[in-house]
Amino acid sequence: MYSSTPPVPPPKPSGSHHHHHHHDDHSRSHSRSHETSRISTPAESQSSSPSPRLPPPPAAKNPQGVSSDGREPPYSSFLSPPYSAAPNTTTATAQAQAQAQDQVQAVPDPGDQWLPRFLQDKSKQDLAEMLSSPALLSALTHSSQTTHASLTSSNGALQAALAENMDRAAHLLDLEAHLAHQRSATQAQLLSTHALERQWRAKQADMDHALAPFAPASLYQRLNQSLNEQEGVCYALEESFLEGDGDGSPATEKEANDWVRRYREAKKLYYLRQERKERWDEGRVGGWR
Repeated sequence: MYSSTPPVPPPKPSGSHHHHHHHDDHSRSHSRSHETSRISTPAESQSSSPSPRLPPPPAAKNPQGVSSDGREPPYSSFLSPPYSAAPNTTTATAQAQAQAQDQVQAVPDPGDQWLPRFLQDKSKQDLAEMLSSPALLSALTHSSQTTHASLTSSNGALQAALAENMDRAAHLLDLEAHLAHQRSATQAQLLSTHALERQWRAKQADMDHALAPFAPASLYQRLNQSLNEQEGVCYALEESFLEGDGDGSPATEKEANDWVRRYREAKKLYYLRQERKERWDEGRVGGWR
């Protein structure tokens, strides 16, 4: 924020200079350099007060974060992100952030020609030595006697943003731990689900094996087999009636009535099964077709 080419310094007191000059031309040159230093130094360097100028009051903002003159405040997009703050962000941090933002808006940048009052009476050689030392430049930049109010306000805004980032980082760490716990629980549930699926497939295979005799194909096969068996029973009854007892004597009336009754029952069952098979073949049996 400091210029690499310092302005011409004013003359130093005679007691602090290493070499004494007694000629008038040197006095005139010192006078000209003193005037040049006053011209190149901002008006605020002529103030007798050693402290920097007090910043003007911050501009009033509407609820949307825009200043009263209609301009967008600086760093507003950085200090007021669109996402919600972490739950553990304290109210003090938010207030400090708002105050730092107001300070950034209130204190303008002095520009590259600004020079601290502490360095205005230094010689060119001293300023050149300061410019060649990064550590000394850093110390002068952040010293309370040489720093500008705009840098202090910017640092305050930066500290508030860093504090908010730390809060968000802590919140993200909490979310990471919660997510890891949820992920492990989900993994355990997934493994349990796979085990239950394997058990269900085994149970389903046992169920299919137990219900196989009652499947449509098995029932149709049993019906066709029972029809053939009943047809064989009827044929055996006919053969036994025709052959008789084997001694050639005719059957009694009681034996004949008993055979007729048994043959009639066997034929009735045969026709019943035959009717069921015909209905099945015609597609008139419902429930699974």
